[in-house]
Amino acid sequence: MNIFEKSKAIKNHDIKAIDNLENFTNTIEKKNKSINAFIELNTNSSIAKAKEIDEKIKNKEKVGLLAGLVFGVKADISVEDLIISAGSKTLENYYGSFDARAIKRIKEEDGIIIGMTNMDEFGAGCSTESSFYGVCNNPAASGLIPGGSSGGSAAAIGANMCDISLGTDTGGSIRNPASHCGVIGFKPSYGAISRQGLLDFSPSFDQIGPLANDMCGIAMALDTIVGYDKTDYTSLKEEFPNFTEIATEDEEKLQDSIKNMKIATIKQFHERSDDKVNNVVDKSLDKLKDLGADIVELSFDYIDLCLASHNIISYVEFFSGTRKFDGIEYGHKIEDVCGEEVLRRIEIGAYISETNNRDKYYKKALQGRTLIVNEVEKLFKDVDLIVGPTLPKLPYKIGENLEAMEMYDYDAFTVIANLVGAPAGSIKAGDSNGIPVGLQFEGKRMDDAKVIRAMSAYESIQ
Repeated sequence: MNIFEKSKAIKNHDIKAIDNLENFTNTIEKKNKSINAFIELNTNSSIAKAKEIDEKIKNKEKVGLLAGLVFGVKADISVEDLIISAGSKTLENYYGSFDARAIKRIKEEDGIIIGMTNMDEFGAGCSTESSFYGVCNNPAASGLIPGGSSGGSAAAIGANMCDISLGTDTGGSIRNPASHCGVIGFKPSYGAISRQGLLDFSPSFDQIGPLANDMCGIAMALDTIVGYDKTDYTSLKEEFPNFTEIATEDEEKLQDSIKNMKIATIKQFHERSDDKVNNVVDKSLDKLKDLGADIVELSFDYIDLCLASHNIISYVEFFSGTRKFDGIEYGHKIEDVCGEEVLRRIEIGAYISETNNRDKYYKKALQGRTLIVNEVEKLFKDVDLIVGPTLPKLPYKIGENLEAMEMYDYDAFTVIANLVGAPAGSIKAGDSNGIPVGLQFEGKRMDDAKVIRAMSAYESIQ
């Protein structure tokens, strides 16, 4: 039963919303001590909401698209009356005073918020090891990192602790853990989902997006949270299609749609990836080719420039954004209590922000971003999608000491979509000795529907 089918069963009262919630609550009770995906549960409110939904259905009242489906929420998205810590001691006692726009829309469609998920402190990391609330374990490969910074949201899906979760993606923070945990994660075009109520890491790049075990879950979440919001200056006044209709199309129709697609692989992605990753990804590309896709290889020589430009811009924005955490109005002073990686990014951002360094680093990074946008447009001139490994490497062991640049290299293929504001998703390509490997689908800006369709077609042949 996929999430769309479960949704119909709940609305038909074949499954009760309260039973769906209790099944997840029981799973969390059994597994969360070892996985640490959830750092706070919304017990009383979620039970009340589930009972309310069941009563509506019993009385044949109208219910929302998400009626009875259970959501986990990354701890940097505001949920009223829950702690919005961003995984940091800085905000350990900061309770949300309102619902972020995405959360409000989920609640309006009768989705149930079960709790807040673990994350790298302030989103600064790719492993969810830097959280004030402790390390998050990978449910698909115990002892290995789940990825980050939305590691708790991915682990919660991988461990079957909720139907859908929300993460945030600044340079790959949804797709990275989706790949490591063997689940599906999607970052929409920049501006498609309101960022109102999101505790920003880098407002030029940050996007909220869903994670789930099937494309129906991704699509139903998008149909709820995508849309214009006048309170968010980055929000787009664009019309988006019904993603659920796409994801639930007949399998034959989905697969036929691949026949008309020209799909690019990137030579440098293959060269930069470990053989264990390439072996799995190459088999996935063969499957797309068997469906009739025209697979072509292109070259992109700007991977290092992408990483450098993204990091410089995001660190400057992060430094600026954290100046409000001065310990006066609320919380602790961030520099007094934060972890090593957060402090490193603050210090780098402060250095680049100095008058003598802005031209030398920040303005050049902005120029680099413009160049990258132009080069990516050239890549998409004659192709529909770029498909390849989500990450160049398999997850490493929890506690393994990596140099900063080794850690940042995990973002080598994912930051591109953030730099250009394009949609991109990760879906499980397969396993390497039992360890999940993700396949990334990336489209042109505003081609979200095309990416969802291709990922749904790929899912249908798995």
